Amino acid sequence: MAKRALILVEGISTMPQYVQAAQRLGLHPIVLSADPTQYDYLAAAGIEAICVDTDNLYALIRECIRLRATYDIAGITTAQESVYATVGKLCYYFNLPGPNPASIEQCCDKFTQRQLLAEAGIPIPAYRLAASARDVESAAAEIGLPVILKPAVGSGSSGVRLCRDVDELTEHTTYLLSGKHIWPSSPSMLVEEFAQGPHYTAEMMGHEVIAIAASEFGSPPHFVYHHVTHPASLADGENERITEVSLNCLRALGVGWGPTNIELRWTETGPVVIEVNPRLAGGANPRLVQLAYGIDLIFEHIKLVIGEEWDLRRRHSHFASARFLIADRNGTLSCISGDIQAAALPGVADVELYVEPKKPIVIQGDYQDRIGHVIAASLSPAETEAILQRAVDLISWSIKPFPSAGEQEHCAATSRTVEKK
Repeated sequence: MAKRALILVEGISTMPQYVQAAQRLGLHPIVLSADPTQYDYLAAAGIEAICVDTDNLYALIRECIRLRATYDIAGITTAQESVYATVGKLCYYFNLPGPNPASIEQCCDKFTQRQLLAEAGIPIPAYRLAASARDVESAAAEIGLPVILKPAVGSGSSGVRLCRDVDELTEHTTYLLSGKHIWPSSPSMLVEEFAQGPHYTAEMMGHEVIAIAASEFGSPPHFVYHHVTHPASLADGENERITEVSLNCLRALGVGWGPTNIELRWTETGPVVIEVNPRLAGGANPRLVQLAYGIDLIFEHIKLVIGEEWDLRRRHSHFASARFLIADRNGTLSCISGDIQAAALPGVADVELYVEPKKPIVIQGDYQDRIGHVIAASLSPAETEAILQRAVDLISWSIKPFPSAGEQEHCAATSRTVEKK
């Protein structure tokens, strides 16, 4: 009898958890990637990885047909937004459960997403589409500074910046159009009103809001997550309004087959939708949900992918919080210490470092600036934050400046190449 396999197309920070969850379900995980060597853990864990052009649907179909001669392909999925629509098409081709690729594509285009949400009467920031510096300048004048300037397609806050004055707007426009930013398609930008207020994320599976997290960013003008807490401390009625708006987003965009995460700001007029991501949130979010509620979103997502019934019932109600360690300068990470001591503290659930000593660091103003995280959990929010602070205080690092501007530029180019993959 052929071994049941789960095909995983590319991966982000949560891919090791997908691999482990697949194995717990008795599945043989196989990773398809344009560059399997970028995922260090695959070789270490003995996971089968195949090099294939993951931007080419027909190449993926051919590879899956070849694998089907040896394995019973139980499901196909991904944790990466850039290939999620392609995975939907693969699932359709092989008659496997999966998301609607057309809905995913229109949701991943932020301009189209904005149009559909606006048509449905869902509160969103004022926005304009721009293709040139003149368009950006005109849009910012209409909306009024400060504005958010970002690529119309992308994830991980790559290329996203708050522009508080004309000089910042000109600087970031020049950056985006200079060739330094890697565009997945033809360059197009969104100029958006800066919605101000507490930031929340609704974690959803199907048409159910599983959890609402409170998030904080590092220093402006960038939007790099610094602190995430489950559950968010919400006043009476706020939970219900965020839930209602989130469900309306799913209907407007035609998504909701599997995981979705929706970012919102609570403004003076109530919840305003910043972005709808038709996928499971990356980073520490699945782990936080598991610690806070006892729901393993990755495990339940895979069950959906292979046609089994998921179980989204809460097992408990705890408080879980993550603090991200963020690099504050360019250079080489000369040392980092205290992580072992931090992990040994009671109540600390996880300490993970993303960057090893001697590795170059170039500030990108996005998720790549994070060099690690600490997660804590307990029965009260105050205790959780106290544990988290004690753990973070134990960790220290040193970044040695690059000896030359040329080395910095080389490292930045290398980082952008990895991001594109």
